[in-house]
Amino acid sequence: MKQKLKLCLQLFLAFMKIGVVTFGGGYAMIPIIENEITDKKGWISADDLLEVVAISETTPGPIAICSATFVGYKIAGVLGAFAATFGVVLPSFVIIYLISLFLRKFEELEFVKYAFFGIRAGVLALLIKAVVSMFKKAPKNIVAYIIMAGSFVTVAFFSANVIIVILAAAATGIAAALIAKKAGKEL
Repeated sequence: MKQKLKLCLQLFLAFMKIGVVTFGGGYAMIPIIENEITDKKGWISADDLLEVVAISETTPGPIAICSATFVGYKIAGVLGAFAATFGVVLPSFVIIYLISLFLRKFEELEFVKYAFFGIRAGVLALLIKAVVSMFKKAPKNIVAYIIMAGSFVTVAFFSANVIIVILAAAATGIAAALIAKKAGKEL
């Protein structure tokens, strides 16, 4: 039990660190989660992280919180899920609370406007890195490319409901795998 509590404390601190240094939401957090949890700590593999992100996208709630919860659970069970989730949420809560106390004065400061301009540019870079990293780890076959292109087009150009697109992508993947299996081939 003592070892599990120590692991939960490590999870809390790791995800609190992630929560403190990341602006831009869950997708911007993915490279930082990968660096901290996969590369530095070795708690889960890159493939496991890709699965965690995929599952987090399909569950309700922000991807960063869902990812923290899944990683925490995988590493230390329910207590680990709580520790990781609380760790990733706490910094944002404290920062938003403090900002809310001084919001009117805060938003009028010129350097704050410039800082957010820079932060937006940095977040864009993190999002691009997450896309490249996930693409490198994703399956590479014609079915995957068709699902990827179709999903992008329907969401980007037709403003399709993301949940419906994810469910359609899952159904297409299942159908393609069953057809390939029936034909004696592998996807």
